[in-house]
Amino acid sequence: MTSHSMWLRWWAALLLVLGLVAPAMAQRGGDDGAYQILSARYGTREGNVDVTDRLRDLARRDVGIRVSNDTFGVDPHRNHSKMLRIHARDPRGRTRTFEYPEGSYVDGNQFTAWSSGSWGQGGGNGSWNGHSGNGRPDDGRDDGEFRILQAVYGTPDHHVDVTRRLRDLARSDRAIELTNNTFGVDPHRGQRKTLRIYVRARDGQTRLFEYPEGSTIDGARFTGWGGGSWGNEGWNGGWDGNGGGNQGSFGGSGGSYPQPGFGGSGGSYPQPGFGGGLEIVNAVYGAGNRAVDMTDRLRAQVQGDRLSVRVENDLAGYDPAPGTPKMLWVTYRVNGREYRVNVRESDYLRLP
Repeated sequence: MTSHSMWLRWWAALLLVLGLVAPAMAQRGGDDGAYQILSARYGTREGNVDVTDRLRDLARRDVGIRVSNDTFGVDPHRNHSKMLRIHARDPRGRTRTFEYPEGSYVDGNQFTAWSSGSWGQGGGNGSWNGHSGNGRPDDGRDDGEFRILQAVYGTPDHHVDVTRRLRDLARSDRAIELTNNTFGVDPHRGQRKTLRIYVRARDGQTRLFEYPEGSTIDGARFTGWGGGSWGNEGWNGGWDGNGGGNQGSFGGSGGSYPQPGFGGSGGSYPQPGFGGGLEIVNAVYGAGNRAVDMTDRLRAQVQGDRLSVRVENDLAGYDPAPGTPKMLWVTYRVNGREYRVNVRESDYLRLP
């Protein structure tokens, strides 16, 4: 083989290598793109989550990023076609949104410091529509004009306070679909339920927002939504917002309940005689601070001014304190006199 032929072969091999490397570099994107990523969200306008951290991890791994539920580990809006929206800023400070439909691949070539992941450090600072006009990241959750006072889920006849549960969901930065599974309780079986959120506007006036079962909550209008710093003002208006109805709390901003020691089935409490007029004032099931309001559930079980139920997780709808012995605390009235009783998990509650 002549030296000329050998040089031709070497050049051909070099060109082949360059041909393979170039697409990989384009996918990786290098670090010289024109746009600095501010945040990334995945989903739809009605249901979306922040995926900035996840996208940054994938960019550092130098892998092809396909937009899908599996890639981001979440399906923020079931049965809908989703999209990845990347909000970025160019060298002149202007913002732009890049959209990648579900099933497509992300081209990191146009983003500054793509593979190093030194971008989007705000963590969840972008709303679905991008950033506010004042140049400050706006997550669409913490600058609303209404401050949440209380959240109640159910029907006018049977409902529970879900303020704390809603606050936990808001902090997790995921789309919140209103179902019994979301709140871990079905306060009125066989009936269509509603989430009622009572708020205070900036002028001090209270207002009610209603979300029917199956809908999705838009937290953009509520102050401090993502931070969960709301529902701690002790406001307990019940279903109608006037202090009536269920006064219990699903671990949220309701009154506090007596926490007797785990010591038997109400032996220290007076037991009234049979006389009718049984009324369940409030009931809480759980252990310590991990408890669920059972007031409406027990009220629904009263028959002929009597109540006989087995205290168990199925009665509550879920296990509020997994792996921990639980207790049911009940305050009730008979003929106008008030009594309290506590019953261990797996024992029976029989009133009066």
